[in-house]
Order: sequence, then C-alpha cells, then structure tokens
Amino acid sequence: MNSGGSPRDRVIDATLRLATRREFGDVTLTDIAQEAGISLADLRELFPSKGAIMGAFSRRIDREVLDAQPKEASHEPARERLYDVLRRRLDALEPHREALASVGRWAARDPLTAAALNRETVNSMRFMLEAADVDSEGPVGSLKLQGLALAWSRVLEDWFAGDIHDALSTLDRELTRGERYVDRAEDFARLTRPFYSFAQSLFGWRPRRGRDHDDDGGYPHARA
Repeated sequence: MNSGGSPRDRVIDATLRLATRREFGDVTLTDIAQEAGISLADLRELFPSKGAIMGAFSRRIDREVLDAQPKEASHEPARERLYDVLRRRLDALEPHREALASVGRWAARDPLTAAALNRETVNSMRFMLEAADVDSEGPVGSLKLQGLALAWSRVLEDWFAGDIHDALSTLDRELTRGERYVDRAEDFARLTRPFYSFAQSLFGWRPRRGRDHDDDGGYPHARA
C-alpha cells in the first residue's frame, strides 16, 4: 500500500498500520516493505531494522512537538512548562496508541531492543526538557533526564492500560515526585561543591573531558 509522502514516512506509516492490525513481533521487514509499496532492497537503504523505524517515528514526534512550541517564552514555573510540553507529546501520540502498545509488547520480550528504544526515549526527553527551558547539563541534569525517561515509561504504561486522562494524571503525579527528588539533588550539589573545589585545588586535579553520551540522564527545574 502506497500512502504518499517521502519513502521514510511511508515506511513509518506502514509500520504503524501493521502494528495496529497485529502483534508487532509477527510483522516482518518484508511485510513492511510490501505495505509501504517499496522493495525490500529500498527498505534496507532506508532502515536497518524495525527498531530503527520506531526510532525514526520517535524523532518525527519530537519534531511535531518542537514545531508546536510557542515562540514567546513562558513565565510559568518549570514544572508547568514541562507538563505542557509532555501533554503535547501525548496528544501527538494518541492516534498511534494501539500500534505503540503492540510495539511495547514486542520490545518487552527483547532486552536489546528495549535498551535501544530506551536510548531513543532519553534523547527525546532531552529535547522535551530543552523545549520547557529546563537545564539537563551536569550531574543534576543527568538525574533529571534519566528520571524523566523513567517517569515517561510509567506514563505510557497507564496510557496503554487506560486512556489519555489516566496518562495525564500519572504525568502530573510523576512530575511532582520528580521535582522533590531534584530539589534534594540540587541541595546536595550545592553543599558538596565547596569540597569538590577544595579537592581540585589541593591535589591539582582536573576532571577529564569525557565524550558526550546519547544516554546521559534528566528531570525538571528551570535554568538559572
């Protein structure tokens, strides 16, 4: 079936249709190519796996959410800004709930696939924090990012089991809980910073500049 659009979008849309109709674990790459109206060779040029297709879908949702970001800066508290961004993300996902539930069941049976999709979630949450003007840099930023990715998984669980209203209630609860943890982490970071600086000056130690990792962590609080 050819639904128009770019070949990548046709493959993503075909994959979602198939995941809606049957268990995603039973969907083959040949099925996807046929549904998208392209050859298996062309599909190989576009995506190496079903997981890669779902990663591209996640990035497409990121774009939809970020494109809808208001141009005027919000003066709401950080928690409210983040809630609004993630509510928009749920709205964008709502038409694909059955397909994503099928994908979730498939990923749960394969730890490597689950880990790869989790990396996509962490990267998406980094941009959701950025859209909400919430800092995700440094050790506390890593805590925010990892915490938000975990919270988002709980939101999706309730979304699959119930509806978007259940998911929004869970989102509200998880952000409240996360805000408390981040407050404590920031207090701890402020308390230990003088000792960290003292150790640097005493031993002449400087931290090595590490590589950026796609799966650094994060949760809510505004930039200074």
